[in-house]
Amino acid sequence: MKFNKDTFEIIFFARAGQGAKSAAEILAQAALAEGKYIQAFPYYGPERSGAPTKTYVRLSNHPIRTHEPIVDPDLVVVLDETLLKTEAVTNNITEGESIIVNTRKSNEEIKKILPLGFSGNLKTINATALALDTTGQTLPNSVILGKIAQITEIVSLDSLQKKFREIFEEKLGKEMTYKNILAIEKGYDSL
Repeated sequence: MKFNKDTFEIIFFARAGQGAKSAAEILAQAALAEGKYIQAFPYYGPERSGAPTKTYVRLSNHPIRTHEPIVDPDLVVVLDETLLKTEAVTNNITEGESIIVNTRKSNEEIKKILPLGFSGNLKTINATALALDTTGQTLPNSVILGKIAQITEIVSLDSLQKKFREIFEEKLGKEMTYKNILAIEKGYDSL
């Protein structure tokens, strides 16, 4: 799936604390650096660690005039596979869309959970394990960013890495920033 539409829309489904909002921000800022128009905004229900969250991202080659939540995304990103069984996620997965799921399960196992008749592009990745191996933390967002760049080509790997460094180096320090940039690469290089 390539960025060949006027506007490309993504919904991240995660649990609070998994880094979906940060991933959306980095993705949007990388796209902005490449000259695209962007929107990235979270939707919060109850604000507590572990609560289900949604984050929306729009990327376009033209000014974005709409400000509504996304209802028909081009890509659905699920950072916690337990959310696949929720109505919020299943209502946003339709025929022809792409979905990335952070899971240990295979594509075949995940397809059994998805709405009957799903025929989109499914990519599974154990982003939590890759993040733990690379950064020592179980936050899957950096790995997922690499996977998004790989399958959509909406931003370059280089832009993601530069923006991550700009946004987080002062906050996380050089060593942890470097580890997260490696995690982005691992997500990009994963099959």
